[in-house]
Parts: sequence; structure tokens; C-alpha cells
Amino acid sequence: MMKLKNIICTCLACCGLVATVTSCSEEELSSQSVIKVDQVEYTPFDYWLERNYVAPYNIAFKYRYEDNESDMNYYTVPARYESAVILAHIVKYVCLEAYDEVGGIEFTRSYFPKLIFTIGEWEYANNGTFILGTAEGGRKIFLAGANYVEQYLKSADELNHYYLKTIHHEFTHIMNQTKNYSADFQLITGTGYVADKWSTEGYSGGYLSRGFITSYAQHSPDEDFAEMLSTYVCNSEERWNTWMQQAGTDGARAIATKLDIVKDYMLTSFNINIDKLRSAIQRRQRDLTGGRIDLTDLTR
Repeated sequence: MMKLKNIICTCLACCGLVATVTSCSEEELSSQSVIKVDQVEYTPFDYWLERNYVAPYNIAFKYRYEDNESDMNYYTVPARYESAVILAHIVKYVCLEAYDEVGGIEFTRSYFPKLIFTIGEWEYANNGTFILGTAEGGRKIFLAGANYVEQYLKSADELNHYYLKTIHHEFTHIMNQTKNYSADFQLITGTGYVADKWSTEGYSGGYLSRGFITSYAQHSPDEDFAEMLSTYVCNSEERWNTWMQQAGTDGARAIATKLDIVKDYMLTSFNINIDKLRSAIQRRQRDLTGGRIDLTDLTR
């Protein structure tokens, strides 16, 4: 503590304020901290988060900007208050409560990460792509681009692409960190993984016929597994069947084999039937895009 006080006095002298300081003795310096931390004033949204995230799930939804939660390798901006309110409602209704419906609230409470942190802008990479979200160590889901959510509210495809699929994808990673999936999964298209080349010419198209449900699934087995589950639950049976027709015989067979492993994993590891999960998510998505959910109500 004395060392800190000496540094403070030195700084004052260097700033030409030595005339106002008669002594740097232990006796004359205040015992109170010289570092003031402003108290955050609770908003109606904070109280809503307490009732809808903390109380039922013990999940913190952070929307105020925090350096230690952000990736300093990217230029980022805070989430707007109004956008964060909407995004928190979406995550609760389409994700948390969908898992509650199928697996029970104890499943969601036990396995869903205890921190969701959002920022306003996407994290742009130098390869022409941008990061929608990440999962960290089973404890945190990071969501970018909150400030754009209002413009996608009428489109399930865009909500899936930018937010909902990301959440289900990252939650899959967290479940995999808790209970690993069968090693047989990565053998199905074992020579097809291309790491960061997945977005380059030659790999950004034709992935269905190679046995991958998305181009990003070609990155690695872990990403492939997360893409399989998240893409399946976020899209209708009709759309999935269309993709299987486009994949051709070999591609569709590989994807179907992967899907069987994903279904078995979720059922045996977590007692989750992903066909029922998809049905719940699809219904909730229709409620959302149909305007039947008030995404700004902070009274309940």
C-alpha cells in the first residue's frame, strides 16, 4: 500500500501539482482508495435478466462492454441497449426454452453455459469471413453482431444464419466438451477436412456431394459435428430433404450416417430426441418471425 502512495505522489509532482501536496507521509494520505469504480445503475433490463436468466438458469447475460470478455484482436463496439433486449428475448424463447421443453429445465440448467456475452459488431477476419460467435471452455457463449438483430426479425433464415444456429452450434461444442461423441464420426469423411481452407475456392461449393452439410463443416470433425446438429434443428424437414437430393447418393449417405451418430449421441448422452427438439425450435421460430412474441417486454 505504501508503494502505491509513493507512486501517486510522484505522478502529482510530475504534473506540476506538487504545490498542492505538502507531504507524502503515511499519516497525511487518506486511507480511502484512490481508485473510484462507478456503480452500475440497474435498468429494467437488468431486473428482467435477473428474473429470466439468473433465477431459473443461473446464467449471466452480459450486454455491457467488458474488456476481459472481449477479444482485443478485433475492433468491436458495445451492444445497444434496445438490441440486447431483443436478442436476450430471442435466446430465451428459441433456445433455452426449447431445450426446457424437450429435455427439461434441469438439462438446460445443468449444461447450458453460465455466461452469454454479446457485442454490437461482428468480428471480421482477414480471410473475408467474420465471426458470429464462439464457445469457451464450456462456460461461455460469445455472440457478435447484436446491433443488427432488428433487421432480421421477419426472416427465420437470417435469424438462423446470424444468431440462432450459432447458439445451437456453440452449445453443441459445450456438450461435446462434457461428453465426447463416437470416434467413428470423424472416419466417415476423414480425408475431407481442410481446416481454414473451407471458405476458399474449391471448397465453398460442392460440399454436400462430399458429405458435408455446410462448407464450414469441412473445417474439422468437431465443427462438422456442431454443424450437423445445429443445421438439422434450425431447418425444416423439407429443406433438409432438398439438400439430401442435391448431395447425391454418396454425399447423402455420408451425411445420413453422421446424422445417425449425432442423434444417438444426444439420446444416449442427454436423453434428447433431436427430432422433437427440431420440432420445438421450428415452432418457436415461426412464433418469432410471425410477430407473436413481444421481444421488448421487460415486465415479466
